[in-house]
Amino acid sequence: MQVEGCGLADAYAIRLLLMETPRPTPEEIIAAGEAIMAAASNCALITIGPDGVPQARMMNPFPPEEGLIVWMATDRNTRKVTEMYADPRVTLIYFDQTDPGYATLVGKVRFVDNLVEKEARWKPEWSAYYPDGQYGESYLLIEFTPRRLEVVSLRFDIAADPLAWKAAVVEFDG
Repeated sequence: MQVEGCGLADAYAIRLLLMETPRPTPEEIIAAGEAIMAAASNCALITIGPDGVPQARMMNPFPPEEGLIVWMATDRNTRKVTEMYADPRVTLIYFDQTDPGYATLVGKVRFVDNLVEKEARWKPEWSAYYPDGQYGESYLLIEFTPRRLEVVSLRFDIAADPLAWKAAVVEFDG
């Protein structure tokens, strides 16, 4: 390979960069996404505001369940609840500072105000925010169901295009 204006070492480095990298399997992408989600204690929840502008805030979700279902809790009187009632399409972003890597989930939410679920999905450290605990009127659960997972991870060598930091993607039913 001859690259004009480059020495042999530069040409070799360019060739390595242009080599085909194996595409991760959906199972590898999901496993990397789950690891990133576990490493990040919080995620960003992005909703669509009434003016069409994305609105982001930090959330303290429960660990993901089968199918990457994510449960979160909020006060029912917040702006995000109003936004999600109007448009249930949201994005969750988890960032692992130690990787560096991120997992983005795109999907829809539904609200759950069932006492059994509220009792099962309560963190004692939230008592300061919900004085009546999981039994209070303000405590509302959000169930997020993903439609798509996007992952970039140096630790797991996951990226559809490592040079462009293009995420590897898994599409889910729904």
